[in-house]
Amino acid sequence: MTNHRIMRAGLMTGAACVACCGSAHGQTMEAAPLQDQRAEAAQLGEIVVEARRTRENLQTTPVAVTALTGELLAKLNVRDVVATAQFTPNLSIGAQPASITAASVYIRGIGNASPSAVSEQGVGIYLDGVYIARSAGAIFDLVDLERIEVLRGPQGTLFGRNSVGGAIQLVSRKPAQSPGAEAKFGYGTFEDWFARVRLDTGPLGNTPLRASVSYMHRQRNGYFDNTLAKSSRDPGALNSEAVTAAVQGDFGDLTANYAFDYNTREGVPAFFQVVAASDDVKNYFGQSESFGGAPFQIGPVGLRQGQQLPATDLSERLTFSVKARVYGHSLTLAWQAAPHLTVKSITAYRSYRQDGANGLSGNGNMLGFTLSPVLFVDGSVVPEGISPVNLYDGYTTQRQHQFSQELQIFGEAGPIKYVAGAFYFDETSSEANYQTLSYVLPGGEAAVNLFPLQAFNGKARSHAVFGQVSFSPGNGDFELTGGLRYTHDRKWLTLAGDVQPNLDGSASYDNVSWLASASYRLRPGVMGYIRVSSGFRAGGINPSASEINVFAPEKIVSYEAGVKAEWFDRRLRTNLAVFHVDYRNLQISQFLAGTGGATSAIVNAGKVAYRGIEAELTALPAPGLTFDGSLGYTAPKYKTYLYVDPATDEVVNVASEARMSQAARFNAHAGAQYDHEVGIGRLSLRADYSYRSTVYWFTLDRLNTFNRDIRSRPDHNLRARIALDDIALGTARLGLGLWGDNLTDQRNIDFGIDFGSLGYGSASFKKSRTVGLDARITY
Repeated sequence: MTNHRIMRAGLMTGAACVACCGSAHGQTMEAAPLQDQRAEAAQLGEIVVEARRTRENLQTTPVAVTALTGELLAKLNVRDVVATAQFTPNLSIGAQPASITAASVYIRGIGNASPSAVSEQGVGIYLDGVYIARSAGAIFDLVDLERIEVLRGPQGTLFGRNSVGGAIQLVSRKPAQSPGAEAKFGYGTFEDWFARVRLDTGPLGNTPLRASVSYMHRQRNGYFDNTLAKSSRDPGALNSEAVTAAVQGDFGDLTANYAFDYNTREGVPAFFQVVAASDDVKNYFGQSESFGGAPFQIGPVGLRQGQQLPATDLSERLTFSVKARVYGHSLTLAWQAAPHLTVKSITAYRSYRQDGANGLSGNGNMLGFTLSPVLFVDGSVVPEGISPVNLYDGYTTQRQHQFSQELQIFGEAGPIKYVAGAFYFDETSSEANYQTLSYVLPGGEAAVNLFPLQAFNGKARSHAVFGQVSFSPGNGDFELTGGLRYTHDRKWLTLAGDVQPNLDGSASYDNVSWLASASYRLRPGVMGYIRVSSGFRAGGINPSASEINVFAPEKIVSYEAGVKAEWFDRRLRTNLAVFHVDYRNLQISQFLAGTGGATSAIVNAGKVAYRGIEAELTALPAPGLTFDGSLGYTAPKYKTYLYVDPATDEVVNVASEARMSQAARFNAHAGAQYDHEVGIGRLSLRADYSYRSTVYWFTLDRLNTFNRDIRSRPDHNLRARIALDDIALGTARLGLGLWGDNLTDQRNIDFGIDFGSLGYGSASFKKSRTVGLDARITY
């Protein structure tokens, strides 16, 4: 099928989605108003977002945005950002292996999978306007959110660096106007339980201050039985403490908001199972049991029970766990300098650290015949005899600290609205990866035990100035917007560990990103828009190399057109967008593994075009009954993909072979909710079905020979919830809920790694069916 036919098919599918009530997505965006209204409500509520840094009605904002509210996230039992991809078109979020805080985030096929402490992301993540620079540390407990906004397409003008795919905004609840308290408790499968409490002070005495504090504890046993560990240390186990605090002061024309978030986590990453291996690896590790060692665990179907060795930490203690701490402070000042002029300052500091087991072997204490890695002068080797061996394990430490300062100016002058500002970012980071692996020699009769150490220290600084102007003459039906942003990035990196002597490198980059858009109200409730924008992802220095390897920035230009509409007296809402993205200097982080351990090569492979469609729908056919859904389709076409053939050392164009990695071509969601008064409270029934097509983890099969073996096949997820809310308990309100996730108990691969010349591919599998109940009381 040609790309034109694919695009036509996508457009026809999207049109059918918009026309058919109940087969597309919209409740995700509209959940907050709907959840807060009575069953007798006859119209969909207004959604307010900050996609252009100011508060606007979603339906009049010429940007592809999905908004998920805190109330809906609670009903869906979503406690971190990973699950939000099930409800958002063309969004993919995966939890990184060997980590409990790192995420791979992709929008429209654009993102980054590297969890390195200096790796730039393709999707910007923001907490209350504060940029979270690294995917490591991006998964933390969503304790008290007002909403999540997913902005699709490059946001290079207002949001800046590393938002070529889009941006995700996490918006916290502000302190309430009056005193109050809320507590929630839940318990589910795998002894998974949580308790959360929020307190609002209301006005503090006679001062203009009010405050809130929230605390949440989460705890669960693992969902894979590691026979070498107790249940609380099985893969998937988690113990988490999270605190958020906020103080708001209203001093006339000045509003001040201080926010603090703190999350400590100790857990065991998902079990990583060997799915496929070379004949040499199978033969070598297959002999372990005959030497008195553990059997070699391998297979394409997810195991429920097995063995995973502990790692050795820096104090020589055995551990299965990863420990992480993420915290941040921010101070936001907003000054109403004039009736139509606001000046805002956002000052923030964030810190992240993680230490823990890098258990990716998926096996127990195996034995094998080994040779010394040290050669004699004449090239001969020394046999070591029968020794403990494993495929790959390790222990990793990461540190990252960042300071940012942003100044924004918002204003209006007649038909003109404008935003201008400046941004400063300063970061330090470090990482050390202590690895243990057995490199199987050709023939599969012997191996060499190796202990590579990869370590680095990095620094980054960024300066930017930006501005955006919107012109809307007459009655406001037409709006024309233009924007520019200039960014200067500078980076420093020191390669350490096995790189002796240490190597120092630096690089700097300048970029101008721009935006032009036009929107027109075709009729009341129907708005069409076109948008052309650019973005860039900074280049840098590869932290996993043994030499200074500098790669160039990515640059993109995106073309987008959309229609946002409300029909039948606001009982039906349909949003549709089509896009085409031209990508230059595509950065490919190609995971490699060999005698130097797990490494990666970062190259600027060439040019690629992404094109696709997104549709979202919400329908209110009767009071209390809501249907919603969405679909997203993204297809890449590689124009050039330059690859150095190791057999000939020649550069060849392998564009026809390249796959879109880490993201699905197609995803869809359909949901339904019914609310009804039953005398003692409000009965709420909700069901959600999500679909995601096949995901490949690497771009080239010729380089990653197990790419097909470890791919994640099409995924189906069904979740449901029944709740009874608004039960009167004196002055309090009680809510009770029963929920289930992955109700069809699908066991699919959710992340895979091809270990290259180590001769095998591994993967983690989706958590099995879970059910649980919760209770919430509000004063």
